Amino acid sequence: MNKLFVFLTKNQSLIYKVFLYLISTVLVIYLLPKGGKFKYDFQKGKLWQHENLYAPFNFTIKKTKGVIEDETEAIRAGAIPYFDVDSQVASDAVENYNAQFETFFANSLPRTPRRIAKNMGLNIISSVYETGVIDEMHSFGKAQIIYVKTGNEVSEVLYSQLIQASGLSGIIVDRTTIASAEDIEPLLQQLLKRTVKANVTYNAQLTESSIESEIKALNPNRGIIERGARIIAKGEVVEGDKFQILNSLKEKYQSEVWSQSNYYWVVLGYSVLVSLVFIMLFLFLKKYRNEIYSNNTKVSFIFFNVIFMVFLTTMVVKYDPTYVYVIPLCILPIILKSFFDARLGLFVHVLTVLLLGFIVPNSFEYLFLQIIAGIVTILTVSELSKRANLFISVGQITLVYMLGYFAFFIIQEGNVQLIEWKNFAYFILCGLLTLFAFPLIYIYEKIFGLVSELSLLELSNTNSKLLKDLSNRAPGTFHHSLNVANLSEAAANEIGANSMLVRVGALYHDIGKVINASSFTENQLNPVNILEDLQPKESAKIIIDHVINGIEIARKNKLPDRVVDFIRTHHGTSLVYYFYKKELDNKGVADEEAFRYPGPKPFSKETAILMMADSVEAASKSLKDPTSSKIDAFVENIVNKQMEHGQFINANITFKEIETIKKVLKKKLNNIYHLRVEYPE
Repeated sequence: MNKLFVFLTKNQSLIYKVFLYLISTVLVIYLLPKGGKFKYDFQKGKLWQHENLYAPFNFTIKKTKGVIEDETEAIRAGAIPYFDVDSQVASDAVENYNAQFETFFANSLPRTPRRIAKNMGLNIISSVYETGVIDEMHSFGKAQIIYVKTGNEVSEVLYSQLIQASGLSGIIVDRTTIASAEDIEPLLQQLLKRTVKANVTYNAQLTESSIESEIKALNPNRGIIERGARIIAKGEVVEGDKFQILNSLKEKYQSEVWSQSNYYWVVLGYSVLVSLVFIMLFLFLKKYRNEIYSNNTKVSFIFFNVIFMVFLTTMVVKYDPTYVYVIPLCILPIILKSFFDARLGLFVHVLTVLLLGFIVPNSFEYLFLQIIAGIVTILTVSELSKRANLFISVGQITLVYMLGYFAFFIIQEGNVQLIEWKNFAYFILCGLLTLFAFPLIYIYEKIFGLVSELSLLELSNTNSKLLKDLSNRAPGTFHHSLNVANLSEAAANEIGANSMLVRVGALYHDIGKVINASSFTENQLNPVNILEDLQPKESAKIIIDHVINGIEIARKNKLPDRVVDFIRTHHGTSLVYYFYKKELDNKGVADEEAFRYPGPKPFSKETAILMMADSVEAASKSLKDPTSSKIDAFVENIVNKQMEHGQFINANITFKEIETIKKVLKKKLNNIYHLRVEYPE
């Protein structure tokens, strides 16, 4: 049991990576479409480069999307609308008419003419309700046949037969039956208008339901290909019916392959391919980005982004594949470049696109456009700290998408007349969504504890609370930190290291000196050094403690780990040599460990640069009458001693890069002291 525990403890990082690998593979396979992969690759407008293709089984030819849309439009255009009839309205109208008649005609006519006028009104009410009274006019033509639904019975009538309620005011009374019709007609019209209400209403829900039923009943097929029939010959152009038949075969093939009998074989095939993609990612990190590979948080972050893009694409394709280019896939290389570097960003982007090739339609076109867009992203997005750069880059990415889509369309269709201009709007929307990289970077920083160029820019502001405190309480240290930042940044630029990161690290590397600031010579206002009055071990402890104090202050103020690394490593495991030598001279013996910084040693180019720049800048203050030759020898001596003591053994820095850094430090120090070439007397 103890052996198992020891094994798990020693290999917990590797075990975590294996678990991450397995769970990522399973998730991606689960998200992949449940269908086999058609073994022939073809494109509209290109030659069929395979052997003659014969139908392996019977299958139906699917109608094109355009044909189905035309048939759908024809159904909608020829649809017969439904109207509902309320039978109670006619009874209510007669009742209201009888109740109000005597009031209207009490003094207008004798009894007999009044009875005739009353019957005439009732006849008019009966006749208008035979066909129906509509509440409002619709856009249907007069010759339009409509369905009138009374209870459970449906009958056909012409729309023109319906009478609008407001049109009853134009009714004409039969003047031959009533002598004083001229006096009666206005009153009768007014009474009819008041009592006759609409009893026919348009039933939009039933009409739409009827249309949808007809659309669903549309036959998506337009023919059958028998088994053994030749579909296309080698060298033929894939276009027209050939293209549609091949698409139908592809769809049938994918549904046939993914069946219960060969389910596990298909899953096995997907597992191998997805596993290869993730293995390539691990190998790349192990070989070229070992510092990232050894950090499980960073590895998890990369895998999370890959799986998130696969998940997002899967959801969009399930909803509507036409929106696949709205997904801002170029956010992936932007974010990875912001946190890591361009090469890693492009590599992960390409691997992600390869996985998405299993999901999206027209995979070759998709892969081509996305890989080109990813390359453009890596080449154009630089210095995200300058907001305009991202906007310019997004514009270029959008333009590349549009040009690529346009080129593919004219290759496939041979003209631009049928081009779908709305797809260009999708690319513009994709570009706008890519700008979401800014808030996403901030969110990732908080979740995964990473630091980006944007955060480094904020931290480099000397007006920040921590640096202001340093400048007020330890002005000499603050001035020293600024000089070290300038030296380190220049050296980092020269060898291609992260100049912004090393500058920020230099600004904060001595933040621990705000505690006991007067104990450090650069902050003392008089020539008396208070450390000289203490025992060498006590003095050395105060000097060494500025590293420990700096780490505590940085943690308290929530500085990123990558910045804290500079505080931890800027002295490595070197000795506080001055007090060590003093102890040795006084007692004849000295314990090195009591005078040694706790470390660790620098483990990156950036931390190594800071150690060199910090030591050189601090020691340069002790130079008397500095000359170019003195400075050159001085820099060589300090850096060479650091190399002899193995301070850079863990940093991935070469001898050539160290020599380059020396040259930069010499040049900068010469500029600081305004030295000129010494001429012989």
